[in-house]
Amino acid sequence: MAVTEQFSGIDTRIVAVPPCETAAALSSSIKSLARFFITWMSACADYYSAASMYEQLSKLSNAELRRRGLSRDTLAWDVFQSCDRRVHG
Repeated sequence: MAVTEQFSGIDTRIVAVPPCETAAALSSSIKSLARFFITWMSACADYYSAASMYEQLSKLSNAELRRRGLSRDTLAWDVFQSCDRRVHG
């Protein structure tokens, strides 16, 4: 069987993509990846901040926590909420 017979049913036209479209797509992908990385780094900073704050507050007595309007039962959640940028913008 000849090569031309094997590909007779396949559309062999080549559609070229202009270089400007390829560059735009690459640029868009890089920007999207950069936004994802920045968002991820911000989340890491939020969690690190919350962990540090929790570590300090957890050492306080129950009376001192109550004086600050906090409860040991909800301390982790309260600290996380105070450090979450998604909640506070």
